[in-house]
Amino acid sequence: MKVLLTGAGGSVGFETLKELIRQHYDVIAFDLPKQRIKKRLKVYQKQATIVYGDLLDAPLVSSLVSKVDVIIHLAAVIPPLADQKPELARKVNFYGSQVLISAILNSENRPFLLYSSSVSVYGDRVQDYWITVEDPLNPSVGDYYAETKIAVEEMIRASGISYAIFRLTGIMGHPKTDPLMFHMPLDTKLEIASTIDTGYAFVEALKHLETLNHHIYNLGGGEKCRTTYRDFLVSMFQIYGLNVHYVKEIAFAKKNFHCGYFKDSHVLNDILHFQRDTLDTYYQRVNQETKRATRFFARLFSRPIIYFLQRKSEPLTARKHKNSLYERFFGKEEK
Repeated sequence: MKVLLTGAGGSVGFETLKELIRQHYDVIAFDLPKQRIKKRLKVYQKQATIVYGDLLDAPLVSSLVSKVDVIIHLAAVIPPLADQKPELARKVNFYGSQVLISAILNSENRPFLLYSSSVSVYGDRVQDYWITVEDPLNPSVGDYYAETKIAVEEMIRASGISYAIFRLTGIMGHPKTDPLMFHMPLDTKLEIASTIDTGYAFVEALKHLETLNHHIYNLGGGEKCRTTYRDFLVSMFQIYGLNVHYVKEIAFAKKNFHCGYFKDSHVLNDILHFQRDTLDTYYQRVNQETKRATRFFARLFSRPIIYFLQRKSEPLTARKHKNSLYERFFGKEEK
């Protein structure tokens, strides 16, 4: 079986690529010709065919699609860039996927499409946090990334191709501090899945295409990967050596972000058996990967580091200045 993997240089894409190679699949790894991506993929240039290009390059995409049996489509502009540049997100996420689907329809081999969607399509579930795949799609205000995912799902279902769609929960590798962290309310229920387990799931799916065909699944880590965002942040700050007591609760939004518990996360796992990590094993791995020097300096400079981070919090800025984003993060009542 020959596989085209888009977004091979991303966090999930890279784990998927490693698993494809480990299981001896014939792989074409496709991504943008960025220096950091080239550096990352270079190590596997002898075990896989590495192709650099743009999803919007229709002739190139068509030539790749014609050579494969399955496409694992992970390439996308993700937040915060997707929120900052919605036109770019639509161009890459929607129109790039459109080029890919057109190439499938016009090919003789008509490869199977495994598409990576997102929990963000369900929108704000802080109160109603048990999520199933039948729930209505209602993206949070200003979540352009979720809007592109919904549009692509609709396009895939209407296309007539063979497909399966996985709506990914919060996927965790080695997280980096980012201003987007303040968009999620602290009381959000969070069911993570590791990048390793997620990559494994996509590869295991290749053995079950007939079962998966024309279905949509929620992909999460399961019961042992459930926590709250508040507890998750406390654990991660401890691992990095940051003093969580310097974090202000008012820096976090109160609404309009996604995540929750997948009530049906067992459905996909019953087919693919990919849920191997737990919260504990995930924390242990991050702890092992975090350098001692990083922890030392984080402990030493916790206050200025967290102060610098919080200065970039859009919810905190909205609260201070009562700007146009206030209702998005806090709602009308609080205002």
